Amino acid sequence: MTAFLISHEDCLKHVMPDGHPECPERISAISNQLVSTGLDFCLIHKEAVEASRNHLQLVHSPQYLDRVEFYAPKEGEELVNFDEDIWLGPYTLRAAKLAAGAVVQGVDYVMRNETDTVFCNVRPPGHHAEHNRAMGFCLYNNAAVGAAYALHHYRLKRVAIVDFDVHHGNGTQDIFLDENRVLYFSSFQYPFYPNTEINPGKQNIVNAPLPATCESEQFREVILQKCIPALKEFAPELLIISAGFDAHVLDDMSSICLMDNDYLWVSEQLREFVDSSEECQGIVSVLEGGYDLGSLSRSACAHIKALAKL
Repeated sequence: MTAFLISHEDCLKHVMPDGHPECPERISAISNQLVSTGLDFCLIHKEAVEASRNHLQLVHSPQYLDRVEFYAPKEGEELVNFDEDIWLGPYTLRAAKLAAGAVVQGVDYVMRNETDTVFCNVRPPGHHAEHNRAMGFCLYNNAAVGAAYALHHYRLKRVAIVDFDVHHGNGTQDIFLDENRVLYFSSFQYPFYPNTEINPGKQNIVNAPLPATCESEQFREVILQKCIPALKEFAPELLIISAGFDAHVLDDMSSICLMDNDYLWVSEQLREFVDSSEECQGIVSVLEGGYDLGSLSRSACAHIKALAKL
């Protein structure tokens, strides 16, 4: 099946303070790289639609959603520092709802058998956003919204989320800590931000901390020895990927030294798992971190290429 790419130009309108790494150019860099490599013409493009309040309430409290809406500035107003590393601008809520909505759409496309591969080129990212708290550039937990929607709307029994962002997805862990229908795997630099509990004692949470000196071989070993076996045992009906590319050697956000080919390789492993699974309907991947524009765009395109089998 032809892979789908979901995005929206309004994701570019969410701005941060000058010099902030989570910038609109992240989306443009990936789009431009897709065009320059010819991959863009091999994908079916879809425009993101906002997640509804009901979608967001599947993982976030009504009180939290009300608080975000209350503090969000109107058009023409200045940025509001909502929380540590969280800035709200006039277009932030629009972009955040589009980012979460893109994953919901992706789930629909896969479950309706229109495609078996979706990549959501959206921002702001989501995996640090907890049930009742914004964190680390993240307002709504995009991957978690998609997983909860799949459980609720399609009555799936098992959804897996694989997160290879360089930071631990504390928000996703917080949301699904007691939800045995969701398997959450996260590989990340440790100790490192957000410094949350990584041994929660839950069978559905598989954390794989990596030392700051980690290079390709150690990362690949963790994927083969922890991630793939966990997926095989869990047998998900849908795989959602929190695709962060900030573990790249050129990304100043971390000390881990992955290369472009590592993102190609891990994506191939996940694609092979889905292809060999009798239960898994497909893959919905959503952009998380990645702040060096060159390595981000190349790594994201390698990821898309592998998932789409191009």
